[in-house]
Amino acid sequence: MIDQSSLTAPHPALSGAGTFRQWATARLLAAPLTAAAAEAGPSDFDLNPDAAPAADATALTPAAVLVPIIARGALTMLLTERTAHLSAHAGQIAFPGGKIEPQDAGAAAAALREAQEETGLAPAHVTPLGYLEPYRTGTGFLITPLVALVDPAFTLKPDPSEVARVFEVPLPFLMDDANHRIDTLFWRGADRRFYAMPYEQHYIWGATAGIIRTLYRRLFTA
Repeated sequence: MIDQSSLTAPHPALSGAGTFRQWATARLLAAPLTAAAAEAGPSDFDLNPDAAPAADATALTPAAVLVPIIARGALTMLLTERTAHLSAHAGQIAFPGGKIEPQDAGAAAAALREAQEETGLAPAHVTPLGYLEPYRTGTGFLITPLVALVDPAFTLKPDPSEVARVFEVPLPFLMDDANHRIDTLFWRGADRRFYAMPYEQHYIWGATAGIIRTLYRRLFTA
């Protein structure tokens, strides 16, 4: 059970699935942006502009993630914890997603496919609402996030080779700027700053926190 008692009063748009759907659909992008249009978009380098690479966004590997908002009485966001043995980003908190493969019909198809492969979430339970600006990562990916409402009647079967666990975080918590802190680590000879949103035992940071920050800004600061 998720404890809502410590949360500040949420925005009225977060009061229920119907209200959120109307609010989000009006503010999200109706179609994904092209890589060329993503140059000024969010990235791992927003807080570290001196570390930004010279390569443009069109040189990055296209990827997509699903940003699943569970349509419970109290809205939540579904996240995964990657398994500890993976060669990249082991143990980190992530959205379901991955590279856009040649057989995918686009970012939405890739996000839905990856979500089903990683967590068992069937596309029939997912209602896409719109897109966020592509997010550039320091590891060479250009991630297109697809925001969607998820019917809480879903059942999950996480792939144990990729996903250690699946969990939910109250959406009002993640959409509260007071819970978006900036942390620092020493990496490749310099201090690097990044967004972090710790919740209970989960340390949400890096690209995942950056995408959540992008969702917050598009929905509630525009």
